[in-house]
Amino acid sequence: MIWLKNVAAGLAAAPWLARSAFAQAKASKEAMKYQDQPKDGQRCDTCTQFDPGAKPGAQGTCKVVDGPISPSGWCIAYVKKS
Repeated sequence: MIWLKNVAAGLAAAPWLARSAFAQAKASKEAMKYQDQPKDGQRCDTCTQFDPGAKPGAQGTCKVVDGPISPSGWCIAYVKKS
């Protein structure tokens, strides 16, 4: 009967474990051709992937690219905010 409780607990945790184990890693800056300056008027702070920093002008993060991201940066994952 104890093993049945353990199996039930394992099954209950399975969806969480699956999400954790298969969560996609962010791409490297090199792979995404990230640069710290805009390209053709496109910049991270006008991209849907960009999460701004705590203060205006501060580095933020990206949903696609790993590491700190400059608001005036650019990469090939750029998608203009609508």
